[in-house]
Amino acid sequence: MLHGGMTTRMTAATGRATLDPMTTAPEHPPLDDQPRPTAAARRDELDDTTGSYDLEARGALRRVAGLSTELADVTEVEYRQLRLERVVLVGVWTEGTQADADRSLAELAALAETAGSQVLEAVSQRRDKPDAATYVGSGKAAEIRDIVAATGADTVICDGELTPGQLNQLEKVLKVKVVDRTALILDIFAQHATSREGKAQVELAQMQYMLPRLRGWGESMSRQAGGRVAGGGGIGTRGPGETKIETDRRRIRSRVSKLRREIAGMATVRATQRGSRDRNATPSVAIAGYTNAGKSSLLNRLTGAGVLVEDALFATLDPTVRRATGPDGREFTLTDTVGFVRHLPHQLVDAFRSTLEEVAAADLLLHVVDGSDPDPLGQISAVHVVLEEIDASAVPEVIVVNKVDAMDEESILTLRQALPGAVWVSARTGHGIEQLRELIAERLPHPDVDVDVLVPYDRGDLVNRIHRDGEVLTEEHEAAGTRLTARVDGALAAALEEFAAPVG
Repeated sequence: MLHGGMTTRMTAATGRATLDPMTTAPEHPPLDDQPRPTAAARRDELDDTTGSYDLEARGALRRVAGLSTELADVTEVEYRQLRLERVVLVGVWTEGTQADADRSLAELAALAETAGSQVLEAVSQRRDKPDAATYVGSGKAAEIRDIVAATGADTVICDGELTPGQLNQLEKVLKVKVVDRTALILDIFAQHATSREGKAQVELAQMQYMLPRLRGWGESMSRQAGGRVAGGGGIGTRGPGETKIETDRRRIRSRVSKLRREIAGMATVRATQRGSRDRNATPSVAIAGYTNAGKSSLLNRLTGAGVLVEDALFATLDPTVRRATGPDGREFTLTDTVGFVRHLPHQLVDAFRSTLEEVAAADLLLHVVDGSDPDPLGQISAVHVVLEEIDASAVPEVIVVNKVDAMDEESILTLRQALPGAVWVSARTGHGIEQLRELIAERLPHPDVDVDVLVPYDRGDLVNRIHRDGEVLTEEHEAAGTRLTARVDGALAAALEEFAAPVG
């Protein structure tokens, strides 16, 4: 590029601007003729105790192999190019190992494919912290622009949440659409939402994300709106000298308020349903965990619910509640919830809070982990972060390691040492499901009132409630009715008080 009569170019190894030997000398020569220290000498002077590292490793833009999803069948290319966005992934890792950074980019690639994109290239960079202006720095942004041009990509996806300024600056440099991890996850949620509540929650999260990122193109967004608003907005869109972008912000805030009211009304219905189950003393079990860990498959295996099972991220957004019966005959409810992910956008946690309350209100939490994942312990940590955000960390938890049929012996032994109290199952084959049923029955809260009653035959409803909500110890059929000894809760014990069996 031309600057001050001097041509500079970016070196791929260090990211530094160097003088082209064919160009003129700089306008301002050095003040003295003392030789300057070399890059290696400056590097040796760095204090390693402060966390410094080699400038080459810090500045290099490293390509991540194996993440391309280019089509093998060239006959489909023309058709697919019309349907799919062609994307380049960009990651900046500031902590952890290179393997952690590669895993994060691999997950971003899976998210991009779930959203319907074709991954052409993936690059990562090691930095102290993301660049405040362009996320990757101006030199690396120029290199990424060259990669975008060479691959024919039309979108760049960054593995992090960009500030409005970073988003704007990157698009100016790259000349293509730029989205961040948060926008990508919101897009997937928008595609998968089916219920009225799910759609409203996703729209709320999108509006909250969009509001600070509104920006204008040209004069139409910065011009003040006079008498008749530019674009024909007319009555109801004018404000005291509002610009178009201010009008849009006002509309979004109005829509956010409306969506919050709608979701609050739906949350009231959900709370009423949950209160009804509580009055009937039906214990509740919530299934939570990382996305695509097999939660819906486990629900189907335990209850025969027949809910959607798909090998895709965030296939389940709407909670599903089903009844199940334990080995002891007691009924309980099982709730399948939305999956979590690393760095789950806070807008989604806020918007889905009414849905996630099902987890916080449960008597027992089945935390499902994909045992075949390269980093199952990282998944567990990511889920615990979200559970703390929704005040569900106090719910009794059982770790359920799923997909053991896809694990090798070494991985099983390593994970068993890290998770000594876990249950090992395969929702696909049924391995370990009976052991899980027994553990659920054991860990659920038990009734604490012992009763010995003789229930007349015309009160079969009470006998049914004892079987459903209590623990039947003995049952005999006598001439006057059904005699039962059982453990029940206080409410049911009060209803049975008049049928106490005579002593002897």
